[in-house]
Amino acid sequence: MADNPPVVGVPPESRERYDAIKAAFKSKFDANPTFYARASGRVNLIGEHIDYCGYAVLPMAIEQDVVFATRPNDSAKITMSNTNPKYPDFETDIESFTISSSDPQWYNYALCGIKGVMEHMGSKGRGFTCMVEGTVPQSAGLSSSSSLVCCAALTMMHANGWTMSKKEIADVCSHCEHYIGTEGVGMDQAICFMAQRGTAKLIEFNPLRSMDVELPEGAAFVISNSCVEANKAATSHFNIRVVECRLATQVMAKARGLEWRGLKRLGDLQQQLGLGQKDMLGVVEDVLHQEPYSKDEVCQILGVTADELASTTLSANTLTTQSFKLYQRASHVYSEANRVWQFKAVCDDKPTNGMERLGELMSASHASCRDLYECSHPDLDSLVDICMKAGALGSRLTGAGWGGCAVSVVPADQVKPFLARVKEEYYDGTSRQSQVASSLFGTQPGGGAAIYTD
Repeated sequence: MADNPPVVGVPPESRERYDAIKAAFKSKFDANPTFYARASGRVNLIGEHIDYCGYAVLPMAIEQDVVFATRPNDSAKITMSNTNPKYPDFETDIESFTISSSDPQWYNYALCGIKGVMEHMGSKGRGFTCMVEGTVPQSAGLSSSSSLVCCAALTMMHANGWTMSKKEIADVCSHCEHYIGTEGVGMDQAICFMAQRGTAKLIEFNPLRSMDVELPEGAAFVISNSCVEANKAATSHFNIRVVECRLATQVMAKARGLEWRGLKRLGDLQQQLGLGQKDMLGVVEDVLHQEPYSKDEVCQILGVTADELASTTLSANTLTTQSFKLYQRASHVYSEANRVWQFKAVCDDKPTNGMERLGELMSASHASCRDLYECSHPDLDSLVDICMKAGALGSRLTGAGWGGCAVSVVPADQVKPFLARVKEEYYDGTSRQSQVASSLFGTQPGGGAAIYTD
């Protein structure tokens, strides 16, 4: 069915690569794989840290991906090996594996996808043996971890002959990373399964839906990796921001006379109040103060004890957090949500200065992420500045932040000199120089997850 992840032959242009993965599988397991699952990374063009607040985002799939060369078996064993020797082999029993949130090894992300599919199908199924190869830079904000989750889920599904629509498996996978302690909402998984080659997507949530966004002709998007790794499962930075947005929602709801306990997302608060996004910025100004809130102050405002706050709002790794920036986080979310729709409108209307306008929105997004959401990094800020001086019309961090990548919009005919200047000014003569081949590249909107057969 067209609505299911496709099962197709290996694309001719990828034949050499898949033959090499097949050879690695045969060398390791003395057999051939029976199919390949592929899931791409993604770059979020605009709309950072707002999906879990209930707002639309605008990503595109990239050409870099994760591939599982797989052979199902009739045992309860899952055996995973990686073509990169720095990642250890792993074997487990399907009946009894655990996922460690304190040790986010690569295979734990794969187990998230496997567990999610098994629970959704209500069956343990059968195991498989696989060889994994990935070209998505690790901890770079390009969804390397979610690509692993999605690829493992797709592998488990196909190995057992189960079927799910793209939307269904995207929704399943959107909950899978919760097993490893990361509280996202589904952007990465949605674009991974629902992407179409040649177009970006505006993705909305609850319910999950998407629409194509045609990017301006002559616009190229270039990714540059700061080479500062940011593993969001290894720190509480990400989850603290999620909680700060919840608290901002609840404090503003209480101030406006709403039943705050049932409200967790800034988008739901806007809907309850019946206001526009710009109007919500006025509510932020009216209700929230710019100084950080202590936990005691939040408890006093909401009329709860610390234990009640923990049960209604906090997450496991934010229980000891004592200070929350509510004004800044809410201001970012409402302004960023507005920028997403402005970005789409520019793409739809195709004005003569469309690329420049997209660049302005992207740069404004970076400033908001840096100053209000505080999810950037000095090296990433430096890289964005270099990209702008090298000829980008706009540049911003992409992904969770705290390192990772920038995405820049560049006129297509200026990409070559742009790449040369960024390479010279950010990578050459530094420890990053050895990583430049996989860290600085232009990309086109890629296709969604698929099963390939020989």
